[in-house]
Amino acid sequence: MVRGFFVTGTDTGVGKTVVSAALMIRLRSAAPVRYWKPIQTGIEQDDDTATVAWLAGCSAAELLSSGVRLRHPVSPHLAARLSGTVIDLPPLEDIFNEAAQSARIVVEGAGGALVPVNDLQLMVDLMARLDLPAIVATRSTLGTINHTLLTIEALHRRSVTIAGAVMVGPANADNRHAIERYGGVRVLGEMPPFEALTPDVLSAWAETGLDRGRVLTELLR
Repeated sequence: MVRGFFVTGTDTGVGKTVVSAALMIRLRSAAPVRYWKPIQTGIEQDDDTATVAWLAGCSAAELLSSGVRLRHPVSPHLAARLSGTVIDLPPLEDIFNEAAQSARIVVEGAGGALVPVNDLQLMVDLMARLDLPAIVATRSTLGTINHTLLTIEALHRRSVTIAGAVMVGPANADNRHAIERYGGVRVLGEMPPFEALTPDVLSAWAETGLDRGRVLTELLR
């Protein structure tokens, strides 16, 4: 049994938040789950917790709202510096450990795995401290093989277990095959472009197109 999953991405804007919402929809029937964004930058423009709450129809009990909230829409280390503060990982680890006593946690990172959170540590260091299997959100289009394999390599070098990847964009069988073959990871789902992203549309895809092999749900049991 695992205590949840850490959703990381190959880049900013790749679709981590929508993938996280889909995971909430898919996993809540297997175990109590909560969504958590430990570090949110650009909070005045973006609120990923609110987006997940809407898309996944989350109750208040399914959301963990505490953590680092920074105004500037830049890398966490720079957003903290501009706000006159420093991001420390141990308090975030404490928040997670308390919440994980009563639910599995879907944690969404900020940016990619190697984004700095302070002068010495990267997002992957938080991933390693929480000891959660990673789910890599990646694009399906040109360039994704290199970006995904680099992310996988970075995670392996820090002994972060990878549960799989979710590809976002038009289906591309060749890119999927390459990621699975060269990266040694399972593609858990291929999220298509949605004409209109709504809770109903995302729910329909999550229930039928995500984790068809029940790899994630079995890990939660």
